[in-house]
Amino acid sequence: MEIAADTLPSTLPRSESDRAAASTCRLMLAFLITGFSALLIGATIGPLQALNYGGVDAYPALRPLLQSYYQGLTIHGVMNGYVFTFFVTCGLLVYLPARELGVAPNLTMWRTCFAVMAVGALCVIYAMADNSSSVLWTFYPPLKGSPFFYFGITLLALGSTMPLPILLKMRATWRRHRPGEITPLVTYMSLTTMLMWGLAGVGVMAELVLQLDPWSLGLIGTVDPIINRTLFWLTGHPIVYFWLMPAYVSWYGLLSRQVGGKLISDPMARITFALLMIFALPVGTHHQFSDPGFSSIWRGILVVLTMSVATPSLVTAFTIGLSLEYAGRLRGGKGWFGWFRALPWGDPSVAAQILAAITFILGGATGIVNGSWQLNAIVHNTTFIPGHFHVTVGSVTAMTFMAISFWMVPHLTGRQLISRRLALFSVWTWFVGMTIFAIGMTWAGLYGVPRRAWVSALPHDTYHALYGAASVPLALVAAGGVLLWVASYAFFAVFFGSILFGRRAAPPPVPFAQSFGGPASSTIDSPPNPAQSASPLIRALDHVWLLTGITVLATLAAYIPILWPFLHHVTRAPGWILW
Repeated sequence: MEIAADTLPSTLPRSESDRAAASTCRLMLAFLITGFSALLIGATIGPLQALNYGGVDAYPALRPLLQSYYQGLTIHGVMNGYVFTFFVTCGLLVYLPARELGVAPNLTMWRTCFAVMAVGALCVIYAMADNSSSVLWTFYPPLKGSPFFYFGITLLALGSTMPLPILLKMRATWRRHRPGEITPLVTYMSLTTMLMWGLAGVGVMAELVLQLDPWSLGLIGTVDPIINRTLFWLTGHPIVYFWLMPAYVSWYGLLSRQVGGKLISDPMARITFALLMIFALPVGTHHQFSDPGFSSIWRGILVVLTMSVATPSLVTAFTIGLSLEYAGRLRGGKGWFGWFRALPWGDPSVAAQILAAITFILGGATGIVNGSWQLNAIVHNTTFIPGHFHVTVGSVTAMTFMAISFWMVPHLTGRQLISRRLALFSVWTWFVGMTIFAIGMTWAGLYGVPRRAWVSALPHDTYHALYGAASVPLALVAAGGVLLWVASYAFFAVFFGSILFGRRAAPPPVPFAQSFGGPASSTIDSPPNPAQSASPLIRALDHVWLLTGITVLATLAAYIPILWPFLHHVTRAPGWILW
């Protein structure tokens, strides 16, 4: 495998540097391949759920491979929401900062991260494959699965936090060599993402280690469903940002360079990540608006807190939009929309990220509906909800990760994409398919079509009596799912085909962006870049431990009043094993 010359970490002697660079690239490629292999499984099963809502029950024909809709839905959610996102993110958020700082990561810790998550993934795959753990990706008790499932999720969650000490050590090494300087942007965004996730992981780890792991082994006989749901959503809402923030890392840290321009505002990027870190954790219980046990006052407070999360997304829309316009006008674009047409749409990496950003408009709008107590009562537990998160993780995250792979595979392997046309076809088909699918799901939800329901297993007359009024949106769901199937296999043909058969070429460099209004990114041995050149705002935001403390206090303030009554009125539920 060829390695780009600028991958060499500068803190080692030349021979050691060469070996470290090669090892770093191979490990990053392993994270990428494993993550997209998980997506291959999840995306293969995904359209079956879409066909289900179109009235087509494909599961009887797939037995004994898949026993039911619920087994398929569990595999789809776990492989896409956990395994795919965790592996790609834990690769990117170590590799990109290592390259930006010019500091070699702790390969032992990074390999351990990979190994722990790989063992966890194998455990959950085993538990899902034998239909012993068709408990969906939320695994709400008292529905009970196999110990392999819960221990697998525990290992996945634990492994996904291991990039944090790697990042902290790389940043500390960099700061020792460059005292008083501001953390470079991509490293800052990666570190705040991992700090947020390290705090968020406390919820699900407490749920698993204290309750579900011993419960599944028979060491305890009962669990409290409402406490466990609350702990789950302490992690389960921030996980959306653990999916989203790596995409923002690419949009802020790479995309403006890829389109031939500059990032309009470095401070706005840092503000976005600081706000996401603080706002992501305290609002998880808005997923429990329909649950009993906490007051209407707290539900109202949660609405306000949830709406605050829209602020960094609006900042991102403005900053990235203006950065794209600047690049488009540099490329000769005129008038109101000429700059948009002038962007390099022939580059599949650029096209995928811009289309992902466009679909996020729908994701943001539907998210505001979900976060409103009154409106949530209308759409709760309907297809509106998966319609919303498919245009977050299913478009923004998946499409941006696809976009990153289009330049990263050549960068890591020294092999060109086998077909840019097929890559562009996959991107545009995914965009169209996801848009149709999401519109159909959200529209059907307004008719009250339930989420997580095996509706196609109903008798034909019953299906049409219940859901005939929603026949048009449900047909869109099925059509969008089929298009996504086509798009995913076109992408995988490019991804795996390029790794195996792409033509040899010089590996392209990482396209780190330059910005207005912020310090230039500085590798460990680049010329001095005094902190005095950075604004007071940037210097203040560089105190990540202060941001961490604020996040902890805000989270405790939001969760103690809700959890305290639950802990004093414990419900003891035995496990239910339905399959």
